[in-house]
Amino acid sequence: MEYTQLGRTGLKVSRLVLGTMNFGGQADEPTSHALMDAALDAGVNFFDTANVYGRDAHKGLTEEVIGRWFAQGGDRRDKVVLATKGYMNAENNGSSLFDAAWPNHDRLSAVNIRRAVDASLRRLQTDRIDVYQFHHVDRATPFDEIWQAMDVLIQQGKVLYVGSSNFPGYKIAQANETASRGGRVGLGLVSEQCLYNLFERRAEQEVIPAAQEYGVGVIPWSPLHQGLLGGALRKEAEGSGARTKMGRAASGLADPEVRAKVQAYEDLVEKHGLEPGEVALAWLLARPGITGPIVGPRTREQLDSALRALHLTLSAELLASLDEIFPGPGPAPEAFAW
Repeated sequence: MEYTQLGRTGLKVSRLVLGTMNFGGQADEPTSHALMDAALDAGVNFFDTANVYGRDAHKGLTEEVIGRWFAQGGDRRDKVVLATKGYMNAENNGSSLFDAAWPNHDRLSAVNIRRAVDASLRRLQTDRIDVYQFHHVDRATPFDEIWQAMDVLIQQGKVLYVGSSNFPGYKIAQANETASRGGRVGLGLVSEQCLYNLFERRAEQEVIPAAQEYGVGVIPWSPLHQGLLGGALRKEAEGSGARTKMGRAASGLADPEVRAKVQAYEDLVEKHGLEPGEVALAWLLARPGITGPIVGPRTREQLDSALRALHLTLSAELLASLDEIFPGPGPAPEAFAW
C-alpha cells in the first residue's frame, strides 16, 4: 500500500479511502465487517463514513456497524484513520436528509456540532474522530462560531483534524482564512471531499486549486460516477450491474451524447486491455492534489478491483485519449475570462 500525507498535516493515509455508505444497507453487517478486515489487511487505513449513512434502514446505522467492528478488538481502532461527517440530522429518520426533527438538530451551529460529534462517538464506540468533516456548507452560521466549536472539541480530544465536503473553492478559502485570523493553532480545513471523476471535472476549475493553495488534501467521492465509468454499457448488455439502473448512471445512459462518450471510453479501455473502473481510479490517483479517491465496495470482488488500480500506470497516449473523450473545464480564470 502507498501512503501519503493528508493535506498539510503529518497524518499518513492510504491512497485509497474505504467508503462505508453501503455498510449496513446494500452490504449486510457480516459482509461489511469482512470488507473492513480485508481493506485493513491490504493496508487501507483511511475509512470514511457519515452520521446519516445507513438511511435506508435508519440514519446512523453505518456508524453503528463500524462501532461494532471496532469493538471486536485486534487493534482495529488504532490502525484506522477514522473520518465521519456531520451537518444533516441523524436522529430524523423521515424521507428527507435535510428535514430537522428539532430546530437545532442539523447544520453547523455550535450547539449541533457538539451534539452531533457526541452522537457519532457513541455510535462508533470510540473516544475520538480523527477527521471530522462538514458535510455541506452552512450559509447561516459564521465560521467564527464553527471554529469556536471545533476548538473546544479538539481541546477535549474528541476531534483531531477538520475537513469539509462539497465546499466550493471560495468557502475553502473563507474557512481557512477565518481560522488563521482567529489565531487558533491547529485549526482550519485539512481535507475536502468533492465530486470528481473523469466525467465530472468541474472541481479542477476552483476547488482543487483552492485546496492546493491552502494545503488541503482532496478526497474525490463517486470516482466511478455511480457506476457510469465502471463498464456500465458492458454490464447493461450482460444484464448485470444494478448501479446502472439508478442515479447518475441511469440518467447518463438515457442521454445519447453521454452514452456515446461512455461507449468511446469503454472501447478505448478495452483496446488497452484494461478494466474501466480501474482506469477511472488510476486516473484520479495520478491527478495533482489528490489524496485518494473514496471507493465504496459492496463485495470483495469490487474491493480487489479497486486495490488493483493502485498498481496501474496509465500511458501518456491513454491519458491524452481520455482527455479527448472527457475534456476538463480548464483552469480559472482563463477558462471563462480569456
